[in-house]
Amino acid sequence: MPWRTASIMDERIRFVVEAERGFHSFSELCRRYGISRPTGYLWLKRSREEGLAALSDRSHRPASCPHATPQDVVDRILQLRKQRGWGAPKLRKVLEREFDRVPCVDTVHQILKRNGMVKTRKPRRRRTHPGPPTTPMDRPNAVWTVDFKGEFRTGDGRLCYPLTVQDGFSRFLLDCKGMLRLDLSQTMRRFDHLFRTYGMPDVIKSDNGHPFASTAIARLSQLSVRWIKLGIRPELIEPASPHQNGRHERMHRTLKAETTRPAKKDLRAQQRRFDSFREVFNQERPHEALDLETPASVYERSARPFPSRIEEVSYPDHFEVRKISQDTTIRWKNRKVFVSNLLARDYIGLEEVGEGLWSVYFGPVHLGWLDEKDYRIMDVRDERRRR
Repeated sequence: MPWRTASIMDERIRFVVEAERGFHSFSELCRRYGISRPTGYLWLKRSREEGLAALSDRSHRPASCPHATPQDVVDRILQLRKQRGWGAPKLRKVLEREFDRVPCVDTVHQILKRNGMVKTRKPRRRRTHPGPPTTPMDRPNAVWTVDFKGEFRTGDGRLCYPLTVQDGFSRFLLDCKGMLRLDLSQTMRRFDHLFRTYGMPDVIKSDNGHPFASTAIARLSQLSVRWIKLGIRPELIEPASPHQNGRHERMHRTLKAETTRPAKKDLRAQQRRFDSFREVFNQERPHEALDLETPASVYERSARPFPSRIEEVSYPDHFEVRKISQDTTIRWKNRKVFVSNLLARDYIGLEEVGEGLWSVYFGPVHLGWLDEKDYRIMDVRDERRRR
């Protein structure tokens, strides 16, 4: 049988009831309940005048405050806000012209906030990062690196965004495609063309920009989800760390110097310049990191062909596998757990790593931890996963 517990309100009601019955002296009753006689008389008075509900705790806020902003100043702040829509700094500047003493900027802001004239912004969810890339570039197609070279204008005034893809080991420039915008579908089609031409790599390393990453769980994007389904693991460099993709950045410096200064008259002419650069870079230009061999002489086509059909992601036998429904949740012990909008109708795997703690995967990518205490997936670098 569980222990019974009493709230403060229950104790006060019992005190009043026993005091009204008069079985004990008032002093003895106060000692039993651990209160002073004035407090006991106060509770009795309140219960007789206002009923037992008056025994609940009351606010300790003072009835008045000598430092409070005068009401006429408050009214003027609200009036100016309605008329002008200005923020606290501007409103305070106007008040200085009309009143001898005015509140500080923070106080003006709090007055606006208390009166519902400031919209509270929902804090932006910041996704943590899985950490620096660790896959070694020790053979062709172990790692492909990808990036969009900084945009520039061609002679007709239109912006050009060069998409560059390079094999990390051999420095072979797989592609340099000029685009008019950072377009997901065009980027996806371009990679499918590369996979059919050169086969598929094990890893594709990129920065955290669109369309390679997003603010979704584990920084997945539509493009990286497609790569995972093809058996390719996306790998992200850390934010503001271009040195972690230094080979690609060094190639960009050469690309910029030889193809964009000056830029060609339009995108078609610029693409011909990119193709010419790529031919020389791969076939003729010796590379010091390759003992002055050319990238084409070192690169080999991947033995992993592009499949005609993309299969479902598979998991080891000891994993619990769940399908993400159209409402982007999974059913876990009769509870709904949100995963990601990107993974609707896909399968994730869960591996138990502790009591009530499960490691969550999409293919080889670790998404985070499912804690049965609150039934939500914590991101991959969430400190609360440490038990």
